[in-house]
Parts: sequence; C-alpha cells; structure tokens
Amino acid sequence: MFNDCLIMAGGSGTRLWPASSSRKPKQFLPAAKDGGESFFSLAVKRGLATIGGKDGRVIIIAGKGHIPHVLDACAKLPAAAKKHLVLIPEPQAKNTAPAIACAAVYAGITGGEDRTMLVLTSDHIIKPLSAFTFDAETAAVFAARGRLAVFGISPARPETGYGYIETGKPAGAGTPFAGSVYNVSAFREKPDLATAKKFAASKRFFWNSGMFAFSVDFMAGEFRRLAPALFRPFEKLKAPPSGAYTVEKGLRVASAWAGLDKAYRETESISFDYAVAEKCRQTVMVRAGFDWIDVGNWEEYAKLLGDTGSEVYRTGEGETSCFVNSDIPVALAGVEDLIVIIRSGKDGAPAAALVTRKGETQRVREIVEKLKKAGKGGLL
Repeated sequence: MFNDCLIMAGGSGTRLWPASSSRKPKQFLPAAKDGGESFFSLAVKRGLATIGGKDGRVIIIAGKGHIPHVLDACAKLPAAAKKHLVLIPEPQAKNTAPAIACAAVYAGITGGEDRTMLVLTSDHIIKPLSAFTFDAETAAVFAARGRLAVFGISPARPETGYGYIETGKPAGAGTPFAGSVYNVSAFREKPDLATAKKFAASKRFFWNSGMFAFSVDFMAGEFRRLAPALFRPFEKLKAPPSGAYTVEKGLRVASAWAGLDKAYRETESISFDYAVAEKCRQTVMVRAGFDWIDVGNWEEYAKLLGDTGSEVYRTGEGETSCFVNSDIPVALAGVEDLIVIIRSGKDGAPAAALVTRKGETQRVREIVEKLKKAGKGGLL
C-alpha cells in the first residue's frame, strides 16, 4: 500500500453555508443524521486503511484556525492509530497545489526515498471502505511505476458542477488491472449542460474525484518541470527537528517548522489540477468501484441528514416536503419544498439564515459572492 497519505483539510466550505463557514468548514460537519463522525473523521479512517508498514503516515494539512477541529476529531482515535498521524498547520490558504507540494517535500525529507503518496479530500462520502482500499491498491501499483494516478467516477447524471476526466486507451494490458485503468487523454473543465449530457452519454468521460496517487520522487520532478516557481520555496525547507513538534491530544503537530511560513508567502495560490495534473503526460485513471458523493449542495446534504431533530412546528401536511436544519425553533405555515438553514450564532459563529427552494441550492454560491462584494465576508 502507500507509505504516506495526505489529507487536505483546508477550504472554506461555503457551499453548505451558513452551517459551514470559514470557522468550521464542511469537512468538520456531521456526515450523517446521528451527528457522529464528521466528513474529516471518515477521511482519516480511509487514510489509515491505505498506509502500510510501521513507518506509514497520514499527513494532515489544515489551516491554523481549524486545528481545534482536527484535534477534537483525532482525539477519539486509538493511541496506536495516532502514532501514524502528523498534522502540518497551513500558514495561509493557497489552494491544493501548495499543500501537495508541501506534503511531498515533507515526506521526502523525513521519510526517505522511493515513498508513495495517496492524496485524499476530506469532505466527500466514499463507501464501502473495502472497495476504496481495493482501488487504492491499484493506484499504488501505478504510482510505484512512476505514473500519476487519478480516480474517476462513472457519471450518474449530466453534472455541470464537476470537472471531468477524458480517458484514452486502457492501461495495464495483460495485468489484473486491465479494464479498470485507463490512460488519461485530458482533464475537462466544468461543462455547460449540453456538454455534460454528451459526457454522461459517453463511456470515455468520468467525474474527477480530486484524489491522486504518485511516488514522491516522481511528483517532485513534475513540480520542478511544470510549476518550478511554486515548488522552489518548499524545496528549501529542511526536515523539522524533534523540537519543532508538539503533541496535542495525542497528535503530533509540526507547530514550529522553520521556513514554512516563508514558503507559503512565496508560493502562488493555484489548484493541483491546473498546476500539474492537466499538464502531466504520464497520467492514468482508476475507474472507481466505490460510491462517491461530493455533497456539494444542501439538497444532497439533506438526503444524508434526513430528520435532523430540529424543533420544527408545521401547520399541516403541506410543509412536510420542507427540510429544516436550525439551532432555534422554526415554524412553517403554507409553504412547501423549502430548505431552511438557521444558525443563531450561539456557538460563536456568525448568525445567519438561508431560505431556498429545492432545486435552487446551487445558487448559494451566488449568495456567497454577493456577501463578499457587499463587504459582509464576516458572515462566511
């Protein structure tokens, strides 16, 4: 399996605003209606299931403001699992390419040569775990061969909110992986509806899951070739000495890694897809055998949460088609097909409310942009 697994736990999580905010992004929200494990907690368990050997590590990169959420989630893990975790506080939010560059450098200078790395998102639903680990093992084989491996999801519908992977010829002919791994022809931007329908009808296009696998040495070479200015500040870093770490709630934290703040200041903010993946000539796609849900809007999240226990008062049967997620009582009268999200601010987060009709929840993005332009970024 992999030597290292990176879990990217940054991001502002505005698609599920106002429950998700810059103070507590989507990845730290409950992933089910029982209010138990968060999206992030489930990602950590996936990461632990994909590393091998005594020196296998799950590297978590999260914003400094989100460290308490990370610590609370990891505190519940057994001591044996915590030994495989290391947290790198991110000085600034600079998108996914700097985070992956940082983790690749860290893995190389602290773990030695010939290490392989799996990169996971922290805000998706992926199940069953057995199917995911099977596909991860396949990706590990190609990563060890000096390829960038990505995971593609068979489109369930025409979707304009996801990027797509266009596949070419099968890879691994004559091996057990024939038929499940393909060479990548191109990465496609989020399409319009007409194009999305064509993609969904084709057998050559897959949703881009945002997860990657590679050998650390290979990826360092790709960063130097494709994004040298971005990678250079991280290459200057030296391995943090033992005194650079603190232990908080049983989790090892690289809290004083000399030069990390400077590296983040000097690098650019760009996604890994744009900086490296779209330009890499040695990319293969593993066709996912697992279920994958992005939970990119309130309608999808409502399906996961179901009856959340909000104190809701309805005048009749008509309001049963409405979904309410609120920390204060809500009354509904003469309405239907609404999604009502209210946060009173009693937990320290900004007080805000969202009321939208089902089928319109993607427009939360528009609301977020309007709030930013109005100088109300403090609500996000």
